[in-house]
Amino acid sequence: MFEIFKIGFLTITFADVIDIALVALIFYKVYNFLKGTIAAQIFLGLVIVLLLSLIAQALNLRELSWLLKLITDIWVLAFLILFQPEIRRLLVIVAHNPFFKIFVKSENTDTPTIVTEAAFQLSQHQHGALIVIIKSTGIRGFTETGEQINGKLSVDLLTNIFFPNSSLHDGAVIIKGEIIEAARCTLPLSLTTIINGESLGMRHRAGLGITEQADVISVIVSEETGSISVAENGTLTKGLSKEALKSKIQDIFQMPVITGWKGLIHQYRKFKR
Repeated sequence: MFEIFKIGFLTITFADVIDIALVALIFYKVYNFLKGTIAAQIFLGLVIVLLLSLIAQALNLRELSWLLKLITDIWVLAFLILFQPEIRRLLVIVAHNPFFKIFVKSENTDTPTIVTEAAFQLSQHQHGALIVIIKSTGIRGFTETGEQINGKLSVDLLTNIFFPNSSLHDGAVIIKGEIIEAARCTLPLSLTTIINGESLGMRHRAGLGITEQADVISVIVSEETGSISVAENGTLTKGLSKEALKSKIQDIFQMPVITGWKGLIHQYRKFKR
């Protein structure tokens, strides 16, 4: 490879510069994502230990290298165990990148229309509801906390599930494609309790919490006010109109089909614009 400069025994090539720049960029992005949390402090400590380990290896300090490697291995394992939610959310954000989504096949479905109509019928009667729509990968662990239904999605079925006297109205309904997989599911609560000065109830925190950990969208109908909110990517949007709600759900099922290099180039140009 092309040699840029040499300092003693250390030779720096063009490939080394690119390699270091990419690693630095990854560390910077991860640190910014974790900034403000306890995980950020631990991550910074892990980076320092890794740098010391590299220096020890370069100077051929065998015993120190062994000790630092042992600490690093333990530290990485502890980091993965203690900060599973942050790591899951980071992976979800990576999956949301438009570059990766161009390979996803589009689907024609009535789900946006059905969910929107059911949500507004429930809203008119102020029947609380929490509907989770899976975007890509499933959320089997959360689905198994409820009652398995695996029934064809319909307005009547959704409104009946969330009818106050129904045994299934507490908890969340999970939808994949045009199938209701389960009802009365338990979801993780978001640590966020106040947004724009307003306190969040348990239903809204659960709807927000699942989007922080999985690639899903949540539709929440308030039992107190009848207002409709949507949670996506850890962000809650309140007071949606019927058209806005349908549009948000339709976005899930409108990813383009890429066929061959021409389709990929076309989508890349569209993304760049």
